[in-house]
Amino acid sequence: MTKNLRSLLVAGAFVATAFASLLPAAEQKTVKVGVLHSLSSFMAISETSLRDVLAFTADEINAKGGVMGHKIELVVVDGASDWPTFAEKAKQLTEVDKVAVTFGCWTSVSRKYCLPVLEKNNALLFYPVQYEGEEESQNVFYTAEAVGQQATPAVDYYLAEGKKKFYLLGTDYVYPQTTNLVLLEYLLSKGVPLENIGGGFKKDESGKIIAAGKYTPFSHTDYQQIIAEIKQFSASGDACVISTLNGDTNVPFFKEYAASGLTAETCPVVSFSISEDEFRSLPADKLVGQLGCWTYFQSLNTPANKKFVADFQAWLAKSTVAGIKKEGRVTCSPMVLSYDGMYLWKAAVEKAGTFDVDAVRAALKSGISFDGPGGKVTTQKNMHLTKNVYVGETKADGQFKILKSFDQVYGEPWLKGKFTAKK
Repeated sequence: MTKNLRSLLVAGAFVATAFASLLPAAEQKTVKVGVLHSLSSFMAISETSLRDVLAFTADEINAKGGVMGHKIELVVVDGASDWPTFAEKAKQLTEVDKVAVTFGCWTSVSRKYCLPVLEKNNALLFYPVQYEGEEESQNVFYTAEAVGQQATPAVDYYLAEGKKKFYLLGTDYVYPQTTNLVLLEYLLSKGVPLENIGGGFKKDESGKIIAAGKYTPFSHTDYQQIIAEIKQFSASGDACVISTLNGDTNVPFFKEYAASGLTAETCPVVSFSISEDEFRSLPADKLVGQLGCWTYFQSLNTPANKKFVADFQAWLAKSTVAGIKKEGRVTCSPMVLSYDGMYLWKAAVEKAGTFDVDAVRAALKSGISFDGPGGKVTTQKNMHLTKNVYVGETKADGQFKILKSFDQVYGEPWLKGKFTAKK
């Protein structure tokens, strides 16, 4: 072999080796992950932030090497606050985009519209928002708060504070309606008489109560009559409101509440859909003392939470996500349960050694823990989470002062019919 030929071969080998070393970066393996939230219309007030935190989480995971060496590639679609659209987008994600998993939905009705698509395609959805229970699909992992991780702890807190009357108010769909039926049973089991439960009742032909509470449509704006009724109900001074109002209708409700002269001292409200994120659109300075009950508050004073908040704010500052709002941003429980969910899915994939849904589901059911911003969370066999619960009081800046915590509360979806009224 001539010297020149040998030199050319060596040089060629060097170039080939150098090119090969660049190839993995250029052709890094990816895994598609769906994001299905309302980015427009009346639920965007809540759901857009979940899109944002999922993008942040994916970037954070990718910076650490991805999932089993695969970089997460988000496929983001808009449910548009329209339930049939959620089903259509779920079909697109699972059948066309072929995502390995989807993170999404806020309202229970959007989730229920997606269920047939998920079950048909054996797809997996991580659902991060408080819900009514009475469901245990094998195609949904519920990082969400179940009724016993939000609604009943809030009632327990008010009972301990001496409240004797409870006005039930919600948006007219499945989550508030089912939650309030469970709360009716729970209140009766605690010795609260039926006449001390406000909002009204609907009975069937046999006289059995089949609906409890007052309901308004999504985006309802006129709360004058309902607030007048609450004022009369609370005149005795020992009443409170349990609110399952959802979406942008909270804005006119609380504005009418504040304008009427009602206060946290005269008739406090505990809201299950108002977090730090929604308070950005509300007159927080006029709602000081109102309660929230969630499995996370931004005000948690722990190293894990401080790091999460700081990292999210740093990500926002440099984010290039189209249309993202960067000023005045906060964190909240549905955001953290989305964050926790993506890390739990990552851990389940790595435990299973595959993205296959059946294997990932089995890994989730085996019990996987993650130390998240709200504390330790652990997956359960029933596709729910064990997690901490916190009751917080609103401050003028829209944050919450934590009043009470319940440690490691089991996620139980089946509570309806389990409470017996006191004689």
